[in-house]
Amino acid sequence: MTRIDDESEAVPEPPRGGRGRRTALIALAVVVVAAVAVVGALGLGGGEDESADAPPRTGSLVEVVRATLTERTEVDGQLGYGTEIPLPVKATGTVTGLPEAGATVKRGDTLLRVDDRPVVLLYGSLPMYRDLGLTATASGGDTAPEADTAPGGGTTASGEGKTDGGTGGGAAASPSAPPAPTDTGAAAVTELKGMDVLQFETNLAALGYTGFTVDETFTDGTADAVERWQKSLGMPETGRVGIGDVIYSAGKVRIGRPGVRLGEAVTENALTYTGTARKVVVDASAADASWAVRGATVRVRLPDGKTVRGEVASVGRQASAPEGGSGEDGSGRGGATVPVTVTIEDQKSVGRLESGPVTVEYVGREAKDVLTVPVAALVALAEGGHGLETADGGFIAVKTGLFADGKVEVSGSAVRAGLKVRIPE
Repeated sequence: MTRIDDESEAVPEPPRGGRGRRTALIALAVVVVAAVAVVGALGLGGGEDESADAPPRTGSLVEVVRATLTERTEVDGQLGYGTEIPLPVKATGTVTGLPEAGATVKRGDTLLRVDDRPVVLLYGSLPMYRDLGLTATASGGDTAPEADTAPGGGTTASGEGKTDGGTGGGAAASPSAPPAPTDTGAAAVTELKGMDVLQFETNLAALGYTGFTVDETFTDGTADAVERWQKSLGMPETGRVGIGDVIYSAGKVRIGRPGVRLGEAVTENALTYTGTARKVVVDASAADASWAVRGATVRVRLPDGKTVRGEVASVGRQASAPEGGSGEDGSGRGGATVPVTVTIEDQKSVGRLESGPVTVEYVGREAKDVLTVPVAALVALAEGGHGLETADGGFIAVKTGLFADGKVEVSGSAVRAGLKVRIPE
């Protein structure tokens, strides 16, 4: 066998014709295609489809959590001391002294002066409707008998005062003689009783006066304490309390605008008052006032941006039409409002602000113990509706509920608490 050395092997020269050139080009094309296939297989180049080793999607992961969502609605309100109410002044005479508007009057203080006599504020719910004091009567409750006029101008004792029992058998009185004095007996004192006595004595004791028992009976001890009280006020020490000497209120009051001027006759509307606590009044829509329930908690945002806690204290029962006539539907009902009063327990939280516009935030709707995600986690699905992208890049369809505070209620068969979903960037 003849061995042929590789180095000395002769390569035949290709023919010079066109057929040989085409054969070489085809061979080169096959080599290039094979190289591209190898590069693609090695992942060094590629088409449009992402491989399993593609870079991960961007965006933060959050968990689906169970929580309570609260939707809040805002309405305009007005901070102040409430509606001014007339004080029930029952004194008669000329107004000789008035307090300053905005002044605070407490138990035992003078509200105004009538005929230079103080009218004093006391605490209670029962209005003053009679004078309080001791009443003197005849012994045994009898009063002095009246005298009858006798014929000719004389007088005789009537009834049991006649010595003969009315038969005329006794000695006749001289026509010119004065009527004989009647024995009225020793004077007695009747003690006044009632709830108004108890209310007054409670105030008297609260002002520091003693010497009597706080009950429903006005006694000599009560009268002595009243005299000491009157002396402290510069009043005549009579031991009796006139119907116009006292005005009762539930507590201390803030004086409003006076209805009279000094020197004018006192009237029932001579003085107005409000409570001393600042509150908020809201003209709430009558059609959407279901939130206004007594005791409901709200948030009050003050003009300086500070938020304080408030509580619904009262809701008006009568709706008022808006200014300008009919409501939105032309019937006068669309824009009707009802007054809602909101109290603020922590008065110090309001600072020194006495009045001004405020915003009241109340709970409109609430979803308790529901699955929630940030609103930014929602994605629009191609087939419609909303979905969530899971950590592995898949998508699940969800049903949305309440939106509140940047979160949304979600539900669906594939949603559970603790599931990690992506917030796309």
